[in-house]
Amino acid sequence: MDNSFTTHGDMALNLVDLEKYPIENLEFGDGAKFLKDCQQKMDENGWCNFDGFIKPNALNALEDEATALQSIAETLTIKRNIYQGKVDTSVPKDDPRRREYIHVASQLADDQISESTLIKQLYKSEKLTDFIRRVQRKSALYRCADEFQALNIVALHPGSWHAWHYDTTECTVTLLLKAAEKGGEFAFLPNSRTDETEDRETVDQLLAGDMSKAKTFSRGAGTFTLFRGGYSLHGVTQVEGTNPRITSIMTYSEDPNTILSDEVNVRIYGKRVEKILAARKLARTIT
Repeated sequence: MDNSFTTHGDMALNLVDLEKYPIENLEFGDGAKFLKDCQQKMDENGWCNFDGFIKPNALNALEDEATALQSIAETLTIKRNIYQGKVDTSVPKDDPRRREYIHVASQLADDQISESTLIKQLYKSEKLTDFIRRVQRKSALYRCADEFQALNIVALHPGSWHAWHYDTTECTVTLLLKAAEKGGEFAFLPNSRTDETEDRETVDQLLAGDMSKAKTFSRGAGTFTLFRGGYSLHGVTQVEGTNPRITSIMTYSEDPNTILSDEVNVRIYGKRVEKILAARKLARTIT
């Protein structure tokens, strides 16, 4: 591994192509112009996509790291509705919002990713967090406090897809570490719902298999993407070929103490997390 990646300081400044994406100084010059362009794109489209965000040699190191971590990743079969909550049994049985979708993925939760890894150091970069905050025009933004949700690494193997869903936080940030040979395209409906309403017609069309209104694009490894995952129904199309598609998912919140419910964490992360939480509950009753 290149020693420059393990030096002290802000990891974003070591890994990110700052000539192409000047996030180091967003107050003046090229950085300020770049930020304004990002804000406009987010306002107009609900997403920003940065191809080649990570420098090539840094990307090689990140990919090697993520591949090595797969040895401890669990293969999870995740079953959920698009809202990631309990099924609303009051709606008709044939309502697509009642349907649960299943996908299979190898997934690492935040507690399985060492503080010494490059990806964890990048996630904890103050420069990167501030950039994401500014693009969204937030007065404050924090890395998620949930011990499982904060940073994840997800591998979709050939034949797998990522089921349609809304995220539990407003903005989703992903970094593609290894692209699929074919397929594995990110697809979403920009701004398909608000806090009050949902574009049910368009959502129904997508859930029925009609992707004509979805934004779908292939991304190369090293692409950094911001989009409103809490308000845009999204997923990943089926991966084809021989290689897995590996993505890091970075979660942020305007609340510094955001922690998801045990129910949601068990549904996403399965038996390992269920055992951890059960053991803690038992320990509390004993003491």
